[in-house]
Amino acid sequence: MVDHMLEPPRPVRRLEVITGAGGRRRWPTDEKARILEEAMVSGAVVSEVARRHGMSPQHLFTWRRQARREAADPPLAFTPVVVAPDPPQPAACPEAVIEIAMEGAIIRVPPGVDGATLALVLHALKSLR
Repeated sequence: MVDHMLEPPRPVRRLEVITGAGGRRRWPTDEKARILEEAMVSGAVVSEVARRHGMSPQHLFTWRRQARREAADPPLAFTPVVVAPDPPQPAACPEAVIEIAMEGAIIRVPPGVDGATLALVLHALKSLR
């Protein structure tokens, strides 16, 4: 009674055998950059680029979206620090231990200042450029 279920109702025309390790494919950084560059060219068809490289268009669209986000939000950069001998302290802020000169402004940071507040002030100054 089960024999009819084991036999296909018609001949099989095509059979695809997938071999190799399963799981996610790991893309080397330089290869990912080349694929992204190709997909970002004006007039490029993302699905064609993805097909050429054996990936799904959705995967490549995700890469493009991430690249655009990263380009819009550049990483924070370090600013060089110069340690100088103690200058005479101005009367207005005798306890200042850190002095930051940035964008034409001088910020004197007293001991115990809230780091989040200082970060907001520095970010606001940097955005004035």
